[in-house]
Amino acid sequence: MGIFERYLSVWVAASIVFGVGLGLVYPPLFELIATMTYANVNLVIAVFIWVMIYPMMVQIDFSTIREVGKNPQGLILTVVINWLVKPFTMAALGWLFFEGVFANYVNPETAQSYIAGMILLGVAPCTAMVFVWSQLTKGDANYTLVQVSVNDVIMIFAFAPIAGLLLGVSDIHVPWDTLLMSVVLYVLLPLIAGIFTRKRLNASGQNETAINALLAKLKPFSVIGLLATVVLLFGFQANTIITQPMNIILIAIPLILQTYGIFFIAYFAALKLKLKHNIAAPACLIGTSNFFELAVAVAISLFGLHSGAALATVVGVLVEVPVMLSLVAIVNKTKHWFNPQTH
Repeated sequence: MGIFERYLSVWVAASIVFGVGLGLVYPPLFELIATMTYANVNLVIAVFIWVMIYPMMVQIDFSTIREVGKNPQGLILTVVINWLVKPFTMAALGWLFFEGVFANYVNPETAQSYIAGMILLGVAPCTAMVFVWSQLTKGDANYTLVQVSVNDVIMIFAFAPIAGLLLGVSDIHVPWDTLLMSVVLYVLLPLIAGIFTRKRLNASGQNETAINALLAKLKPFSVIGLLATVVLLFGFQANTIITQPMNIILIAIPLILQTYGIFFIAYFAALKLKLKHNIAAPACLIGTSNFFELAVAVAISLFGLHSGAALATVVGVLVEVPVMLSLVAIVNKTKHWFNPQTH
């Protein structure tokens, strides 16, 4: 384990501070980068995420993907958590906190707006960063790809109906270009690049030796991509963090509780199902992280750029990386709970 991986939480904390500081000192830089978007997807962030995901895709061996069908429990767990548990618990927590616990701190209209943003996060399970969390927990690359792919297909059909049900809105405008663009950028293109790379290395006759050597060289760039993404995300929201700290804290509390709650529900279900650790880890982490590009885009489309709903989705972005890194640490420290021989 290199210095980047060993002290990853320290590097992320430093990146958060650096991002906020740079965003306050030199906002024109982030304003410029913020304009580099297509279909509500920031292309600079997309590049950094691509750098993170590419090594994971190189590991995928398509000849073994058919083995996923022999062990469907992890896939079933992912689907149940993402679509039958997470959206509804997120909505319940939003109502509990902003119509109950925090009712004296925000006016009713703002509270409803925050709840709406939380719901949109809950109905948008992660596509891109899952590959990073899976890699950090030594998850099964092939299985993770299948889980993400199934998730994306379900999202096409289930996002609008579930969001509409929980929001009480009958006509949800789903930005299909954002959804399609994100899947292409974060799944399809790096997957094609990984397949091509693996094919070229196998053709050299060195097979796994050459692949492992390449992955060792790419690992530092993958971590740098993560840290650069953190800097940008916090730089974009530096002014909001400074000017609305109390609102951010109020929104962050139920989001953090939801993330840990969903994780532990899924993790203990994985233990009961006796899943392998390298399948259980990504299965649980997929359900706890969010597809923030889609959630932010829909919040802006439905409620406006400066709405409470949009702010809530942005807070989801801000808390995700630190919280997910803590969950990665939990997953790695509890690996011995799982019997590697079970399936």
